[in-house]
Amino acid sequence: MSAVTNIIRSLMNIFRSRTRSVLTMAGIAVGVFSVVLISVVGTVGTAQVSKTLVTMGVDTLLVQAAENSVSVTLTDSDVSAVRAVDGVTDVMPLMASMTEVKMIGRRLDCYVWGVDKSADRLISLEAEHGRLVNNSDAAARLRVCVIDEQFAIESYGRSNVVGKTLRMFLGGKYHEFEIIGVAKSGLSSLQGMLSNIMPGFMYIPITTMQQLCGRTTYDKLAVKIDDMNSDGVIVDKVTGALDRKNGHTDGYICNNLLSQKGQLDDILSIVTTALSLVAGISLVVSGISVMTTMMMSVGERTREIGIKKSIGAKNRDICAEFLTESVVLTVMGSMAGIAAGLFVAVVGCFIAGVPFVLNVGSLVLSALAAAAIGAVFGAYPAYKASTLKPVDALRM
Repeated sequence: MSAVTNIIRSLMNIFRSRTRSVLTMAGIAVGVFSVVLISVVGTVGTAQVSKTLVTMGVDTLLVQAAENSVSVTLTDSDVSAVRAVDGVTDVMPLMASMTEVKMIGRRLDCYVWGVDKSADRLISLEAEHGRLVNNSDAAARLRVCVIDEQFAIESYGRSNVVGKTLRMFLGGKYHEFEIIGVAKSGLSSLQGMLSNIMPGFMYIPITTMQQLCGRTTYDKLAVKIDDMNSDGVIVDKVTGALDRKNGHTDGYICNNLLSQKGQLDDILSIVTTALSLVAGISLVVSGISVMTTMMMSVGERTREIGIKKSIGAKNRDICAEFLTESVVLTVMGSMAGIAAGLFVAVVGCFIAGVPFVLNVGSLVLSALAAAAIGAVFGAYPAYKASTLKPVDALRM
């Protein structure tokens, strides 16, 4: 018998016992649904985290004093020295501090960044309302701030809070700041998902932060370069230029945050794969129900098998027919599971406001795994059917 004939007969036999077949396919569908959903969530999550990290400035080099270099500092002259290095396109000094703000009678934790006018180029900061920190703010050391959109929504219940004031704790006491802008940064989506873990972000002129903290130095330098693939050479140039200028030896370290992002992507992929394998165990369990269904089918169709053999059907024909039915049953169940998994994933991405990312490889792998399970667990019932003797089968 041809493969097409076997498939047609398999479909007829499946629909002959609808209830039993539907329950068996449901078991397969649940297993595939779990694998697909976990895979899509992992893929979307990895893509979202990667995108967020890049907009945070992860595609830059971060220069800071080495941990064992207590006397090493970063100053305006160091910024100029790094900017003069061949291959460096932009440099931004940074100060950062975890602190607390008071807004409309509430105390909220926040991470405040001291930035200059380069912030929009190095951390992809974009003004949703109002404006960003500029040169005039830094020159006058104004007490103005830009807050993250998610932080504004959490505080006021809306995003446009330009003109409002808040009190920020810096240098041992609270200072009043005017909100001049609300930033729609890459952090917003991540904060929305991790609002209970990640604090709000706030940006103030770095000169204002220096004044309030009583400092003239910086914590770090964010360095943008022409080609991230040549970062090794430029890292040596940057640290070498700073050491020569300040008379230090290995006084500075320069990290390529993009390589660390790659390591994070690998970790997320491993976690997603591990969770998918755990969910795949349910597929193996559902294979037992496939074997049970096929054994019952063999018992019910014993006389039919005897008639087919008496008119010339060979053992391999009977075996192929039952094996095909088992594979078709699992494939139909896997298709239903894939469709349900994709539907839930698309709806979830729409509700969360993140772009849907499809991992075609995982879908194909899930379908192939289901078909393989159908073949493996359907092999024994198919063998039992093929070895029935026509005389014994006709007696039943």
